[in-house]
Order: sequence, then structure tokens, then C-alpha cells
Amino acid sequence: MAKIRADQLSRHIAKQLSPMYCIFGDEPLLKQEACDEIRNQAFQQGYTEREKYYSDASLDWNEVFASAANLSLFAERKFIEIHLHTSKISEQGAKMLLQYCQAPPEDTLLLITAPKLDASAQKTKWFKALENNGDTVQIWPITSEQLPDWINTRLRQKKLNASSEAIEMLAAKVEGNLLAAKQEIEKLVLLAAKDGLISTDLMAAAVGDSARYDVFGLVDKALSNKTEAALKTLQGLKSEGTEPIIILWALTREIRTLASISEAVNKGQPISQALKANRIWDKRAPLIQAALQRLSYKHLMHLLRKANGIDRAVKGLRKASPWDELTDLVLHLSGIITLPPSLDLIALQ
Repeated sequence: MAKIRADQLSRHIAKQLSPMYCIFGDEPLLKQEACDEIRNQAFQQGYTEREKYYSDASLDWNEVFASAANLSLFAERKFIEIHLHTSKISEQGAKMLLQYCQAPPEDTLLLITAPKLDASAQKTKWFKALENNGDTVQIWPITSEQLPDWINTRLRQKKLNASSEAIEMLAAKVEGNLLAAKQEIEKLVLLAAKDGLISTDLMAAAVGDSARYDVFGLVDKALSNKTEAALKTLQGLKSEGTEPIIILWALTREIRTLASISEAVNKGQPISQALKANRIWDKRAPLIQAALQRLSYKHLMHLLRKANGIDRAVKGLRKASPWDELTDLVLHLSGIITLPPSLDLIALQ
């Protein structure tokens, strides 16, 4: 069948739906939008019965494909979704997919989503079977160089027109987070004048308003060694009802990035290459480099262990206050050591 680019998908499915699709990649927003396009088109074409499955340990692949072949009394066509959480599937899953591809039911559409599939994953028998009998869409990440054009295209789709300076301002704010960019654009739709023009001043005001107690702002303040401001932001997020797991995700994501860069530099890679490999924006590079001067690789790995302990506390697997431990994590990231690592590890047990 066909390998389709994400930007070609709308035109392709408007002509004809394939019996099966595989959407894969590590950019959540673009992957979600591609799936939504297929879902909407399928619904318009009578695929009114929808079933969704996730490839965890409890998934019974026999049940999935037995269901795929049986329509309910109230639907003429069925839409099956299988969400893979890794690039590998079980032996049973691969076997059942191969059997399904050999004789797919006429009135059933199969959609499989997956994270990034490397070259070896794309050579597996189950993927080749999907590729030969359906369409695949690989979702590529938007690079820092591509982001301004991506933002400009999205603005124009909303009948908005922004200066290059305003677009660069938004790109710097979201730092590659496409979901955040989409949310900011939706807000600009409400703020823009009737002519749709987005000035630099309007963009600055829009971006500034959303950053009062912003999770990413918290991370930057901690990295900048602005401890008092970071703790104030953390308290603000708590008072606004932000879930601890969201804050933990943002902090852990940053610590992992720092650890990756630190490890690469320790192995002899130039800092500029390590920053680029980890998709660090030029404007953000000085902040990251300053943080790495006080946070060693060993310290960062210790912070990841702390983050894991907080995750268990959030889930009720440890008797501890997630907010108190988030405060401690922010202090460590800011360069303030509250407990020696040996005592800290005892506290996390």
C-alpha cells in the first residue's frame, strides 16, 4: 500500500480509506491529530462501532481479532484501535496481526498507533504485513528550525497573521512543546483583532499571561538558581490545583535531559553537540550549561531516584507527602542540598 506523510493524510483519506493504518512516532500532538482525522473520516463512512485496546500485559489478542470479525446488531462497520506502548509486541500479538492481515474483514478498519519504530522494528514481519496491506504514517518531530514555520502555518489556518518576531517569541516560549503552542494559538484566536493581526506586543502579553504559575517556568527558575522564585511558583501551582504528577513529569523530563547531556560530555562529546542532540534551543543553551556546572552526572542520577520516590508517593506506594518532596526536589535542582545523598536514599525507602 502506501507510506503517507502526515501532511498528506487528509487528502489521501478523503479519496479512500485503507483497511488498516499504522501511525507511529514520538510527537503526541501530531500523532493524535492524525488519528483524529482517520476516526472522523471513518465515522462519516459508516464505521460507527468503535473498540479501543491497549497492549499491556492483560491484552488478549485472540479476543481483539475475534471481536474484529463480529459486528454488533446496531452497526454496519467496525473501527478497531490498538495502542502499542512500546515498539515491540508479544509473540501472540505478532502472530495474530499476521493472520489478520492475510484476510482482513470487509467491514472493519484497523488503526494501530505506536511510539517511534526504528529500522529493526520496521523490518519485523507484523509491521511488513501492515505495510503491505494498509497505509503507514510516520510522525516526525518538529525541529527547532522548523517550529517557526509550523507555528506560522497553524496561525494562518486560524486566519491569523503574525510578524516573524512575534512567531519567534512564541517558539521560544513553547520550546518545542507543540501542545503548548496549539493552546497558545487557540488563545490568540480570542485575543486577536478582527483583522487577525498578531503584533509583537500582543504576543508578549498573551505569552506573559500564561506564565504566572507555569510548570515550565518553575523548571527554568530552578535551573537559574532562583530558589525563592521557584518555590513561590511551586506554591502557586499547588494553590491552583495543579496535580503533583504533572509537576513531577516536567521536573523529571528536565533532569533526564541534563543527565543525558552530562553523560555525553563526560564521554568526550563537545557540549555543543550534546546540546543539539538533546534538542536544546540556542536561547536555552546558557541556562542548561550553567545548571550543569553545579549539577554533576552523579547528582542528576540521584535526583532521578528522588523523582522515582516521589512518583511512588503520588501513587500511594510510599508514605510521604508528594508536595514536601517536590519542594525538596526543586531545592536540589536549584543547587541547595537538603540532605546528603546517603541519608536522602534512606528517607526514600
